[in-house]
Amino acid sequence: MGTPCHFALFELQPSFKLDLDQLATRYRELARGVHPDRFADASEREQRLALEQSASLNEAYQTLKSPSKRARYLLAMSGRDMPLEVTVHDPEFLMQQMQWREELEDLQDDADTAGIAVFKRRLKAAQDQLNDNFAACWDDAAQREQAERLMRRMQFLDKLSYEVRQLEERLDD
Repeated sequence: MGTPCHFALFELQPSFKLDLDQLATRYRELARGVHPDRFADASEREQRLALEQSASLNEAYQTLKSPSKRARYLLAMSGRDMPLEVTVHDPEFLMQQMQWREELEDLQDDADTAGIAVFKRRLKAAQDQLNDNFAACWDDAAQREQAERLMRRMQFLDKLSYEVRQLEERLDD
């Protein structure tokens, strides 16, 4: 038997829109039940099982908590297998990516913390918009290709977001 679906693990219906507070609460409840410390006196097999369950639970939680990972997971569940790194046939978005990258480089060169804060807000707004667009597309099976395109955009913005956080940390040092 394979591992249960991430959604089933949390007793949720597969959906892009999730109540993240509810997810976090359920995660904490489940995590307590499989925490390795609870199995300190158990057999080696039970300890190993608890460790595996704990790892599966963590992976499921990290996947469902992140909009882009959740989108990717839903697409995979729907039978669309996507390579991790793909070329995006999305010229408009490629131009947008280049602009964002250049802007981030300028902010980095100038060590412009105020500019970075503004950039982060714009990035967050773009991410929220993509999440809304994906949610709208996801419910329509005819729009799976568009959903895939949006998911790839989401992944790029995640990466950009991570780079912004790293830049902020470097500037804070």
